[in-house]
Amino acid sequence: MYGDIEKVLISEEELKKKTKELGEKITKDYTGKNLLIISVLKGGFVFTSDLMRAIKISAPVEFMAVSSYGSSTKSSGVVEIRKDLDRDIKGMDVLIVEDVLDSGLTLSYLSKLLRTRGAKSIKICTILNKPQCRKADVEADYIGFNIGDDFVVGYGLDFNENYRNLPFVGVLKSEVYENKV
Repeated sequence: MYGDIEKVLISEEELKKKTKELGEKITKDYTGKNLLIISVLKGGFVFTSDLMRAIKISAPVEFMAVSSYGSSTKSSGVVEIRKDLDRDIKGMDVLIVEDVLDSGLTLSYLSKLLRTRGAKSIKICTILNKPQCRKADVEADYIGFNIGDDFVVGYGLDFNENYRNLPFVGVLKSEVYENKV
């Protein structure tokens, strides 16, 4: 697994430091509000787990599985809900937590959907942002790191359901995925 990594892009220590900073900012911004964290599965669960421990106010968590990738390395543009919320979000201040914001198609769709369900407010937190890949008009309110268009894995991000358990974000060697998608 480690031999498939071209280079470490963001170390475990950098991830911990940035997640703590984001948690402090979110705590400040949401104190006195009705915060609900929605983690986008599967990639967002590792970051969400660390982030919610860094948030120092009450904040229940919900999960949604939403995909526009399938087993590809590029977004198909078609968004599919694979697991929906288990609670009503009407009147709640929703924070969508995602692993990477690239095309923006999934988060644009998800934000619109949650608005129709009566969320009081919706903000987005992502550990990785790829602004040069944006196809939809959506931006994150809380950003860990801006990165290039490398295919990255680790810290929840995968290729073909592998590499999520790496404690860092690394660039996957192209020969690993070029002939497998």
